[in-house]
Amino acid sequence: MNKTRIEYNTDFLLGKNNFWVGLGSVLNLQGVFFDYSYSKSDAEADNRALFSDWQNVGEDIEKATNKFETENYQELSFK
Repeated sequence: MNKTRIEYNTDFLLGKNNFWVGLGSVLNLQGVFFDYSYSKSDAEADNRALFSDWQNVGEDIEKATNKFETENYQELSFK
């Protein structure tokens, strides 16, 4: 079964910064250097964050279940 892998992040409202962005911000005189993901309202941002959090929880449970089934295949199989 081929599933499309979707990555859910907990930092989607934060800017994607790295060393060069940090270095460039030292010379930032206008104050508009960082780019953030904005939502239309606080409720929308909360809903997106909550949805993403629960997706991450679901992925963790799925990974743990698959790992458990793989490691305990002999005990779980019906013979």
